[in-house]
Amino acid sequence: MSRAEVQRALLHPLAKPLVFTVWLLPFAWLVWAAVADRLGANPAEALIRALGDWTLRALVLVLLVTPLRVALGWPALARFRRMLGLFVFFYATLHWLAYVWFDMGFDWAEVVADIPKRPFILVGTLAWLMLLALAATSFNRAIRALGAPRWQRLHRLVYAVAGLAVLHFFWMRAGKNDFNEVAVYAAILGTLLGWRAWRRWRAHQGRGVSSRI
Repeated sequence: MSRAEVQRALLHPLAKPLVFTVWLLPFAWLVWAAVADRLGANPAEALIRALGDWTLRALVLVLLVTPLRVALGWPALARFRRMLGLFVFFYATLHWLAYVWFDMGFDWAEVVADIPKRPFILVGTLAWLMLLALAATSFNRAIRALGAPRWQRLHRLVYAVAGLAVLHFFWMRAGKNDFNEVAVYAAILGTLLGWRAWRRWRAHQGRGVSSRI
């Protein structure tokens, strides 16, 4: 497909509903698997981990939107970023609630006591709180209320979320000394964040050169 054809496809009225449906499919499959008893010997652990995995995948995709848009010349990709960001929050919320339900039995006093005791739960909860702030301000009314510069600064929290998510995953796998998947996500997210840092450095250098001319 040519660049123009891809642009037209991305701008099609059905594109957003299609992306929305695709990102609901993992949730639908997990619900079906839980009801049909297809989650293995420890369904609670399988559900918590699967929801965490889908949170990380959605986070990677959100951070991939801008590099793809710039590299491939597909500006219409930007129209999906907000929806994908809300899916990160959706799966992260389900991941956190699954921990509260299956590990803590919705005993909120136990939850509050448990969070500071286990580092991976602490950083995961901090990442979720940041995502909550981003989700609550992801709408046009919030952008107008905050003003574009402050809104942009706030939404750079997604970079901190990425770092905390990798740390959460690392500490969760440390008990089993299994870091293969952690290394993959760390490499991907590190590359995406590094690309942004490089772009900001290039932009800063460009401003410096123009100011000297």
